[in-house]
Amino acid sequence: MTAGMHEFLYKIPGITDGYRPGAHRSRSRGAGMAFAGHARLFDYPDPRRIDLHASLSSLHGEWLVRTSQQRSAVVIKVVVDVSASMHFGASTSKLEVVADFLLALGYSAHRAGDSVGLMAFDHEFREDLYMPARSGRGIGNAMAATVRASTAGNAPGSLQGLSECIDRIAGSGGLVFLVSDFHYSLDGLATVLDKLGDLLVVPLVVWDKAEIEPPAEGGLLSVRDAESGRIRRLWLRDELQRQWRDKVARRRDELGALFAASDMRSFYIEGGFDAEALSKYFLEHVV
Repeated sequence: MTAGMHEFLYKIPGITDGYRPGAHRSRSRGAGMAFAGHARLFDYPDPRRIDLHASLSSLHGEWLVRTSQQRSAVVIKVVVDVSASMHFGASTSKLEVVADFLLALGYSAHRAGDSVGLMAFDHEFREDLYMPARSGRGIGNAMAATVRASTAGNAPGSLQGLSECIDRIAGSGGLVFLVSDFHYSLDGLATVLDKLGDLLVVPLVVWDKAEIEPPAEGGLLSVRDAESGRIRRLWLRDELQRQWRDKVARRRDELGALFAASDMRSFYIEGGFDAEALSKYFLEHVV
């Protein structure tokens, strides 16, 4: 494993329709351990799999072979918010944290035999950052480099940008990671998420510690809106600190309710990416 790269374990619920060999349960027949049924030797010419007992019991007097269900690969799509607010971070930007996640995802997908594709948005779909799904050892590095090289400008994030990405993957099956701080209007988010009803969707909510926890010391505080760039000065009284925390809690509850309505459960990244925590998420919440 490359230094600084961590693997996490993920799974797809139910049976997939993949045809390439991989790590997930599928309907495809091929090399595998799970018994699928019997078939004629003429259709599956592999004498090593002849079942003598089943052949002798065949009503048509045919040689029968045992067939197995193979484990298959899936396609993973990552939709990343690269708007101005995602370039914010007290010690390291949120996009740097996302890059760490992409490195881990690329390595984990390579180990599982899956392919990964990248889409990005700010106020619109970012065609210049699009990467079609592919497999290989270096896919994580390529995605991380693409995200790190993205320019912020003053482009805000928007539901329109997210919707344009989702329109391109709706109905395709597989696993989707939605990566954003969701610092934009959530009006209509439920309608956008409904387009992904046939996919396993994991919303990754990326927040910086400086956004969700006010400074311990009081006094005059200069803050800059991460999307608009406007600077405001606030007197950090005890009441304002309480309001700060209350607004963060309400936003968390609002996001949780919206995702739950679409049968999704969010995973929060607050600070650095924790591969072990994401593995635990899949173990506990993906049946």
